[in-house]
Amino acid sequence: MTGPHKYSVLLPTYNERENLPVIIWLLTKTFKEHNINYEIIIIDDNSPDGTLEIAKQLQNLYGEDRILLRPRAGKLGLGTAYVHGIQHATGDFIFILDADMSHHPKFIPEMISRGANYLATILLRPGVSDLTGSFRLYKKEVLSKLISSCISKGYVFQMEMMVRARQFNFTIGEVPITFVDRVFGDSKMGAMEIVSYAQGLLKLFVAV
Repeated sequence: MTGPHKYSVLLPTYNERENLPVIIWLLTKTFKEHNINYEIIIIDDNSPDGTLEIAKQLQNLYGEDRILLRPRAGKLGLGTAYVHGIQHATGDFIFILDADMSHHPKFIPEMISRGANYLATILLRPGVSDLTGSFRLYKKEVLSKLISSCISKGYVFQMEMMVRARQFNFTIGEVPITFVDRVFGDSKMGAMEIVSYAQGLLKLFVAV
């Protein structure tokens, strides 16, 4: 799968020390096998488990042209992690996915192929049936426009991007994937995140 396009992967992390080497290996393996030009941008929110140190080792292993480190000073939320990451992305298409291996990179070639069927503005996975999923492929200018229009933070940010995409009449396509529960570590959605999620949904409902 050759072509003129470059794909950037935004990979927000928080306490993903054990998962990070595996997801990076899977991503690089997939891209290399399909001859896809890529970069992986790791946005770590000052993980106390040493995730950033692992990321530095991975950068040394795979190269600074493939692994970009863009850490932040604290746990600032998923939405702002995407904002931070896209500022450093050089690809014309951007993948976002979780670092906990819930989304297997083996689906990436199919997502790219599906995207090739749309010559207009493209926004891939998930569509209407999954508003909260975080395995997606965006055209860079689409993601930039969506991010600038969103008012939500945290987990609601994912949902609002789909709502805004519909408002802007962007084309949305779906590719079936398999969701796998994380292998290492705990879910980041604790009690406070659930409360914030509910509050964010209410604000989004009122806003749109």
